[in-house]
Amino acid sequence: MSTPLRGVPLAAIRRFWDKLKQRSIKTFALLFAISLSLSLAVSACSSSNQGNSTATAPTGNASPQQSSVVRIGYQKYGTVNILKAKKNLDERLKAEGVSVQWLLFPAGPQLLEAMNAGSIDFGHTGEAPPIFAQAAGAPLVYAANEPPNPKGEAILVPKDSQIKDVAGLKGKTVAFNKGSNVHYLLVEALKEAGVPYSDIKPAFLPPADARAAFEQGKVDAWAIWDPFYTAAKRATGARILKDGEGLVANREFYLATKTFAEQQPDRLKAILEEIQEVDDWAASQPTEVAKLLSPELGIDVPTLEEVAKRRSYGVQPITAEVVAYQQKVADTFYELKVLPKQLKISEVAQVSK
Repeated sequence: MSTPLRGVPLAAIRRFWDKLKQRSIKTFALLFAISLSLSLAVSACSSSNQGNSTATAPTGNASPQQSSVVRIGYQKYGTVNILKAKKNLDERLKAEGVSVQWLLFPAGPQLLEAMNAGSIDFGHTGEAPPIFAQAAGAPLVYAANEPPNPKGEAILVPKDSQIKDVAGLKGKTVAFNKGSNVHYLLVEALKEAGVPYSDIKPAFLPPADARAAFEQGKVDAWAIWDPFYTAAKRATGARILKDGEGLVANREFYLATKTFAEQQPDRLKAILEEIQEVDDWAASQPTEVAKLLSPELGIDVPTLEEVAKRRSYGVQPITAEVVAYQQKVADTFYELKVLPKQLKISEVAQVSK
């Protein structure tokens, strides 16, 4: 067997080896410098992010006194939306050196997913979303609620649909946002009509996607809440198959993270007080409410005025009656195997004494 270096002068081998060592040292030095730079950059970013998280996105481990921002989740329409537009809360907290960060969500389930992730401190939803959030382990607390508004949600069918009543939904495809207030409306409407929930074909879609599917004839019916419900009815001539009257309460709940409720009660109290003030104003000003919200929501004034006239207003404390109703909703979803486990609503409700 021949050796590759046989016949090569020893001096040449030494020069080659010296150059190789120099290159290796340079390469190692370069890699080390890059690594060190990256480490310093990551460290700097981490320090910067930690500083921002203390100011704008406190977690359950952060001292609430360090936070200079209250993060509020809201949906299209509702008193919280009016509160945002009027800026009353922003001005009140600004005097205390606190700013408000407003975060828009397409529906209650998505809003409470953000609360579970620690992205918001306070928000509002219908009756079903907090039940599913509690089942998922979200650290939420029921802080207050609005009066029932059963006519603020409905099951719609196209104007030329052959479906005449809820019983006609058997075997049909119904669009709705899973885990939302209208999910419970649909369950109760089917129960009243003697149709098993398992006999319909659910299409779990957020409002915008559901409306597109509804208008394109891809679904047979749509369970939806205001203002989407009124907007779709006025724009498409959709028929109301069933609204919530006599079936569901359809309350709007105000929810906070447990940390925010326990460690920042003054700020929670301020939010609820400002909501009550806005409610007092909105109750007698449906036209002004519509004009205020139309640019923000991209919905015409007449539609929003109709919604505003139908709405109920007023911040109410969580009572034993409200907890019992929510427990009934939770038990219904558990019996349908839609909810993974049984819940005790009383564990997360601040019941008024």
